[in-house]
Amino acid sequence: MKGGKLLNVSFSTISLRDKKLTNAQLYQKWKTINWHEVKTRVNKLQTRITKAVLQNKWNLVKRLQYLLTHSYCAKLLAVRRVTQNKGKRTPGIDGEKWLSSVSKMKAVLSLTGKRYKAKPLKRVFINKPGKKKKRPLGIPTMYDRAIQSLYSLSLEPVAETKSDLRSFGFRKNRSARDACQQIFLCLSKKNSAQWILEGDIKGCFDNINHKWLLTNVPIEKSILTQFLKAGFIYKHHLNPTKAGTPQGGIISPILANMTLDGIEKLLFGNFPKNNSMKIIYFKRTSAERQIQ
Repeated sequence: MKGGKLLNVSFSTISLRDKKLTNAQLYQKWKTINWHEVKTRVNKLQTRITKAVLQNKWNLVKRLQYLLTHSYCAKLLAVRRVTQNKGKRTPGIDGEKWLSSVSKMKAVLSLTGKRYKAKPLKRVFINKPGKKKKRPLGIPTMYDRAIQSLYSLSLEPVAETKSDLRSFGFRKNRSARDACQQIFLCLSKKNSAQWILEGDIKGCFDNINHKWLLTNVPIEKSILTQFLKAGFIYKHHLNPTKAGTPQGGIISPILANMTLDGIEKLLFGNFPKNNSMKIIYFKRTSAERQIQ
């Protein structure tokens, strides 16, 4: 490859022989997957993406992301993720569920972003804790969830590398407990601040600008457009989506975090930094906790 080393694509293709397997062979193939090896291979590519981001080699980032989204191992991991989470028994508008080993393996072999066309989401409403108003959720089909999961694997290294230092919501290997620990460190000293100010971004997921996402998020634009413009079905009517990312989409938390990155720098720039003032923020919604 011009300007750099050839990229290793030895595990980035699905053989024609695999696509001709019988149901019994597909069942056996899923049951005998070495998940430790699968995760290791995906992690190696994600590590290379992280290093390329740190070096500002964005052309290399793009090539490595292409490898990852075409990787057989990444497809295995993407399908496994959407068939193990709490929403695995909640179908999209097509009513399809991947509950058997055969259906999971068939999904892996059919997963591709080539000529990808996202189906509209199924709109449902869930209760907000302590409120009468309900929160809208968009439920993608199993296939669309798997595609989102696949492309989120290539986007996670970028988002994690560029994210604000003290951001904890939807962060890989971070949790509410980490946020509590940071709060304790900020408030446990004699000269610590005595007040905590909470801010809430109204309708955050519903109002993220599509143009900004398409311009600033390093992901294949045609795929991201499908995620954002799929629309949703409510009461048998198709409704367009002109802004926002669906609360219920696997990739939505990553997109929201990337949109909000920079708040920490903005706060530190606009408020005096002294020993009595610490800044921490935690981006998370109850709706996303329920669907993920």
